[in-house]
Amino acid sequence: MRHAAHNRSGGICPWRTTTALAITGALLLTSCGGAGSAEENGVEVDEDHVGRGAMEDFGVGDTFVATEPVDISVLYRNNPDHGLDEDWMFFEQLEEEHNVSLSLVDAPLSDFEEQRSLLIGAGEMPDYVPVTYPGQEVPYLGGGAVLPVSDYLEYLPNFTDKLDQWELWDEFDALRQEDGKAYMLPGLREDPFYIFSMVVRGDIWDELGLENPETWDELADQLREVKDAYPDVTPMSDRWELQSTLNIASANFDTVAGWGYGQGLYFDHENDEFIYAGASDEYRDLVEFFAGLVEEGLMDAETMTQDDQMAEQKFSAGDSFVIGGNDESTTIYHRGFEELGTEGAEARLIPIPGGRDGDFVHSGARTDSGLMISNSVADEDDFLALLQFIDWLYYSDDGLEFATWGVEGETYERDEDGAITLGEDIDLNSLHPDAEEHLLRDYGFHNQPFMHAAGSLTEFVHSGLRPHVIEWQESMQHKEERPVTPAYPFTDLELEQLGLWSTSLTDHVQTATAQFILGQRSVDDWDAYVAELESLNMQSLVDMANEAYERAQEQIEEQAEEQGEEQGEDDA
Repeated sequence: MRHAAHNRSGGICPWRTTTALAITGALLLTSCGGAGSAEENGVEVDEDHVGRGAMEDFGVGDTFVATEPVDISVLYRNNPDHGLDEDWMFFEQLEEEHNVSLSLVDAPLSDFEEQRSLLIGAGEMPDYVPVTYPGQEVPYLGGGAVLPVSDYLEYLPNFTDKLDQWELWDEFDALRQEDGKAYMLPGLREDPFYIFSMVVRGDIWDELGLENPETWDELADQLREVKDAYPDVTPMSDRWELQSTLNIASANFDTVAGWGYGQGLYFDHENDEFIYAGASDEYRDLVEFFAGLVEEGLMDAETMTQDDQMAEQKFSAGDSFVIGGNDESTTIYHRGFEELGTEGAEARLIPIPGGRDGDFVHSGARTDSGLMISNSVADEDDFLALLQFIDWLYYSDDGLEFATWGVEGETYERDEDGAITLGEDIDLNSLHPDAEEHLLRDYGFHNQPFMHAAGSLTEFVHSGLRPHVIEWQESMQHKEERPVTPAYPFTDLELEQLGLWSTSLTDHVQTATAQFILGQRSVDDWDAYVAELESLNMQSLVDMANEAYERAQEQIEEQAEEQGEEQGEDDA
């Protein structure tokens, strides 16, 4: 790709109202005259020249068609489940209807992250890299390889319109780094989308007259009832070494754990400061809950060590009745029931249980993997065309429909009510399990590198799901998200120190968590455990995070003050 950017705006950002600007000062650090603007970064501004391939007028609702052919290089995450076929209709349509050719740098799923690191480290980053999760861009910032996309938001009308409509500015601003800039575009969802929860033996629950548990405490009570009815069965035997379950449960204990533990830093909104999650009273409550399940014989002690196949086999054989999972997992469990002859068994995905003080999930259910853009493209003639293409394909309703479902009349139809229906001879997510063709494997649509957040719009997401999955998703829409963690960007030097401290701390927390839950260490020993964390620089890590947070807040206030002064001058 060869690109050049041209900032034609002035004054107040056309994509943002002053009322919304007042909500989060960090938003002022954009290309609309705030710190680090495109003009200040040396990007040439030429109002008479749009750039090769770019549309002169491109806004929300416009279909991107390059005014002349453009070629864009992409790091393609090649999933062996569907592979890569450069003759897919997806690529043909882009070239024939949109004047865009994609040059794919093929990276197998098994070492995608390694290939990404090698290419960026060698200065050979493709024009953009999809399937990048928030935080994964940070290691590449020091070398200047990644474009500060927040400097170019005015050229991404569909992206910013989605942030406005879906009230996702806080999530985007949480991606800003120490310089106030964001370096990735996240995938966005209209509504929260949940993947993991608990799977119960629905037939056993029906037999005992049990409903979906409202809280984790109620789930524990149900496990007791199951144990009474089936004394030879250990009701719960989890997979993923309990890491998924700890993650989804932690929101209702007001902490983070398991897969979501991260650096162990948790923002206490009430006291406006970061704390170390693994040393908190809330984390202790979480650990005590699961330790109690093991102590009562309600959860298998092998949960923390067994591999997934062992956990699946126990569930499918009727040796346990509760396991972690998702919709895909339930299909696997049902296959296991058939293979082992467990007649009448049902694997039922239940809503995530709530807590004692509410019904919460962690924030982030409306964002997903996104993309990084190479910083080098800002010097090229068709830079603006690249931005317009990305904005159209990943964030416009039209582009999302194309990437998700393909071509109307060929791969999908709309019924008289406007609902999308997949062609009867094409399968996706077992919608048409007997179909001879597959939307992704045969056509290239519904492919993660080209449709972040599984379609983004709720209509598109639900169109690809079986009815019981939609029902499960809708059963959790009432849940309240924990507030978004504010930005606390570290300097390069702090990031190096963070890596050293957080690794040792996290390893110790994970080891101790397993010991507490399995009864190998008494929770009465909690104070000694916290002292061990303190000896591993826990407080230094927390202090560094709070200092970074305070710096970010000061920067926000300064920019808000500057913007207020500029607005006052404009009004005058």
